[in-house]
Amino acid sequence: MGSLEVERKTVGWAARDPSGVLSPYEYTLRNTGPEDVYVKVMCCGICHTDVHQIKNDLGMSNYPMVPGHEVVGEVVEVGSDVTKFRAGDVVGVGCIIGSCGNCRPCNSDIEQYCNKKIWSYNDVYTDGKPTQGGFAGAMVVGQKFVVKIPDGMAPEQAAPLLCAGVTVYSPLNHFGLKQSGLRGGILGLGGVGHMGVKIAKAMGHHVTVISSSDKKRAEALDHLGADDYLVSSDAARMQEAADPLDYIIDTVPVFHPLEPYLSLLKIDGKLILMGVINTPLQFVSPMVMLGRKSITGSFIGSMKELEEMLEFCKEKDLTSTIEIVKMDYINTAFERLEKNDVRYRFVVDVEGSKLYQ
Repeated sequence: MGSLEVERKTVGWAARDPSGVLSPYEYTLRNTGPEDVYVKVMCCGICHTDVHQIKNDLGMSNYPMVPGHEVVGEVVEVGSDVTKFRAGDVVGVGCIIGSCGNCRPCNSDIEQYCNKKIWSYNDVYTDGKPTQGGFAGAMVVGQKFVVKIPDGMAPEQAAPLLCAGVTVYSPLNHFGLKQSGLRGGILGLGGVGHMGVKIAKAMGHHVTVISSSDKKRAEALDHLGADDYLVSSDAARMQEAADPLDYIIDTVPVFHPLEPYLSLLKIDGKLILMGVINTPLQFVSPMVMLGRKSITGSFIGSMKELEEMLEFCKEKDLTSTIEIVKMDYINTAFERLEKNDVRYRFVVDVEGSKLYQ
């Protein structure tokens, strides 16, 4: 098909202020070009980062804001230079929809670390138009930042993989932690954490879930297939478990001490931070020095890793554990997410919702 030259309107659910309350909002999609894909949104996952953004927790929110960065949709039209996709394809859009294309990260296929990356929402595209996310009827995205959803993978199952799934897969891939036989810890059993258990187990790891209470023990062991469960406040058990882990994926999105978890790592073990926290974390240096341990971080994943992760999940028959809701439930869903009252990821059925109230 030819270049998409006409601007189009759509309806999304937007926050207008730091209260974070979402309501219908009509807006014009950005200008489209020869390398753009016009996507009709089918569904979109809800991530804890969306909470931070709509409530201005990080101090850089712009309103009105349509959140949502775990987007699955159907390609309706493609620009004249699009080669990867065609109308009818089911595709995914994640956290970023643009980068400079020329810097070291972009040239190294880790464009998520580009200093000029463009976020799926709460950002400005190169034409000056604000970016808006997936809790909306449609999006326009450059083909480089669109990924094909594997045949046979349900759209609602694929949505959380576009953030939660790749966020776990990327550090395991980058730090050489994909081989079987490793011992890993997953700190926090939310949307990212539950995918961490599933992906690590599929890689052949011995997986320990670490949580602040005992209430998710049965869920972790019986449903998700974890091998062990530690309650971080149980000092005796934490001390008994010292030094067994090659890595810990820390998904906790609020302030917490790091020392208890550093003690669980082997020599050269890695504590990989993934929770977005806007207050400084603390640790005493001997906890790191005396085991040559690393505290590091990782941010989502590259488009290449996103494709690899989707194929890995298809091959291993991995799915997200989700609760599907309609758009008119989205404010309640955000309230429940803040209380950790979801098992384990909300996915909004955008296509099946009335976007107008």
